[in-house]
Amino acid sequence: MTSRRAFLGSSAAAATALMQAAETNPSIQASREAALAVLKPSPRHLQHGLELHADALVVEAYGFSPRSAIDGDAMRQAIEAGAGAGELKDLNTDMLLSRVADDPAQRQEYLEAWRAAGVTCVLQNAGEEGNSPLRLLKRLAYLTWLTDRMRGTVTRAAVPDDIEAAKKAGRHCLYLTGNGVPLKQEWESTADELSLIRMFFQLGIRMMHLTYNRRNVLGDGCAEPANGGLSDLGRAAIAEMNRVGVIVDVAHSGWQTSLEAAKASNKPMVASHTGAVEVHRHIRAKPDAVLRAIADSGGYAGVYSVTSFLGNGGDLNAMLDHIVYLVKRFGADHVAIGTDLAYIPRAADAEWKKMGRRPKSRPSYEALWPAGALDNRSHPSLAWTNWPMITVGMVQRGLPDDAIRRILGGNVMRVARAAFPA
Repeated sequence: MTSRRAFLGSSAAAATALMQAAETNPSIQASREAALAVLKPSPRHLQHGLELHADALVVEAYGFSPRSAIDGDAMRQAIEAGAGAGELKDLNTDMLLSRVADDPAQRQEYLEAWRAAGVTCVLQNAGEEGNSPLRLLKRLAYLTWLTDRMRGTVTRAAVPDDIEAAKKAGRHCLYLTGNGVPLKQEWESTADELSLIRMFFQLGIRMMHLTYNRRNVLGDGCAEPANGGLSDLGRAAIAEMNRVGVIVDVAHSGWQTSLEAAKASNKPMVASHTGAVEVHRHIRAKPDAVLRAIADSGGYAGVYSVTSFLGNGGDLNAMLDHIVYLVKRFGADHVAIGTDLAYIPRAADAEWKKMGRRPKSRPSYEALWPAGALDNRSHPSLAWTNWPMITVGMVQRGLPDDAIRRILGGNVMRVARAAFPA
């Protein structure tokens, strides 16, 4: 009885801490109030949801740790010095991902966002979309630098057990994912072409996008109208990822590519940040046949938090519609949350304005967003720091506690362990 009272007391204290973490930052507090206005939870649901969230191991299936604000003056100086579009893009990304390591004020806000979200680990985007090894290395380098500098608070998890250790220690961590399969592009042999998969695994990459929106040599992306399936090289890449220990991710792959990948993989594979076509039809969502194949592989679909992808008002309730549909249709063992969002610091707009006008650049080749598929709307109830409110919403929808724990992180941990070499 004494231990139960102690547990209940510690859970209540942790729930209170989640709310207080939001109150330290006006931006986070405004987002929290927006979520409460959407959900309108009863006091009982709110308290239970917050306590459950604080106690659970929360692992994001795909997303971004809180962002930094750029140094607008430094960007303006680079523009005035004649920096090209590629140089400016690299400088901008480096600042967004790693500047908190050296800026005390931003570091404080960065850690406030982590605490308010109640997230232990993010499967972190650590490689820009594409198959070029050098391009994929850049974000990996920035995030390696960040975690080297943030030791003791935010670390890089090398193995799944590191994630549980971070939860026990009250720290946060990143489990790194690349947004493409690195290819040598020398076309000497299949084995040689895919040899960099193991190297990137050794560098810390634990999950890879098979394709992005466009077609590549492995298969079709989700925006390609042809909807072709896997190539022979794509099947070989999946076999190599299975062998090495890299999770296969089809979040941005076409429906046929996703279906064939799920059937080809001998390890659990995932669509790390997606939705259900039956809830809202979108190029980034998956139809039931694909979702069933992913579930049959032992994997999961991570539900995103992007307003224009969700339908039904694009708020937190719309996101919960996707979660509940997937649970009812495929079971709670095959659902996770991959928001595909990041916390944006309060100084971001002011620093952006300091930069001045950037040189014009052409649209990114990888993007291929059809008209209406992507816009800049973002409902405040879906802020990254509102993870505790997602849990409150799942409690409201009547999902059992054990199912919620699996959705919040248990399923990601299970797949991470199944994929990792014995």
